[in-house]
Amino acid sequence: MSEKLQKVLARAGQGSRRELEKWINDGRVSVNGDIVSLGCRVEPTDAVRVDGIKIDIVKSTEQVCRVIAYHKQEGEMCTRVDPQGRETVFDRLPKIKDGRWVAIGRLDINTSGLLLFTNDGELANRLMHPSHEVEREYAVRTFGEVTDKVIQNLRSGVTLEDGVASFSKVKESGGEGVNSWYHVTLAEGRNREVRRMWESQEVQVSRLIRVRYGDISLEKSLPRGGWQELELIPVNYLRKMVGLEEETVSFLAVREEHRNKSARIRRAVRRHATIQKKKADESGGRKKSARASTGSPKRFPSKKKSTLKRRIRD
Repeated sequence: MSEKLQKVLARAGQGSRRELEKWINDGRVSVNGDIVSLGCRVEPTDAVRVDGIKIDIVKSTEQVCRVIAYHKQEGEMCTRVDPQGRETVFDRLPKIKDGRWVAIGRLDINTSGLLLFTNDGELANRLMHPSHEVEREYAVRTFGEVTDKVIQNLRSGVTLEDGVASFSKVKESGGEGVNSWYHVTLAEGRNREVRRMWESQEVQVSRLIRVRYGDISLEKSLPRGGWQELELIPVNYLRKMVGLEEETVSFLAVREEHRNKSARIRRAVRRHATIQKKKADESGGRKKSARASTGSPKRFPSKKKSTLKRRIRD
């Protein structure tokens, strides 16, 4: 059964659909040796190449969907390569075989917190689509006077350059003087949206941390710049949310099985070496016993010498 080229490449972890559509329009993708255009459909038997490098699309259908949670630091860019040489979130991610990590959304350079990555471009594309309205929660430290009217405006909706935006929840979380902490929730991810909403009320945002994406929260044990692999239940929660088929196995289980298999092999090798050493020791012991039994006989004084000694004593 044929599928859209960008969908197949996205599933193979080559990027998000939007990014792959640009690649196809730029002439970077070929199928069976021919440069193709957007709208091309492919079969599992077709030879697909990106920049001349063959993509194993058959294997990609069998790969396990992986999702990792990353604790982004302030100052990191959400891009693969930064022209100014600044650190990017991809610099700290684990190496991945047969694909690459695709960011599920972005955080601006001055925002820290939870950022999800997956090797399934189709999953990333669906989660980022506005129609799915995935809820995001942020911890915000504000600078300036925040009145009840400001909170009411943020809940009911404020007008930005790209349309009206509102928080579904605004909860005060402490602070002193003009510096206050709030937890805000919204179901979209426009560029710098949270900051712009507060700025529209003449309140500055001095700290911004994403603490939740859907039902997945930023673990307190996850250090800044650290990442952790999600287990099967949260992975399937994300897939089910956007209408994708659930996975039956997680990468963690596959990796654990591989580790257990490797450990079993190592134990078998050590056990075999121990048995061989024991056999060698036993064989060496038998040889020593054999040499001892076939050695020179014990000598006793001759009868003549004993008689002579007695005569001398007498």
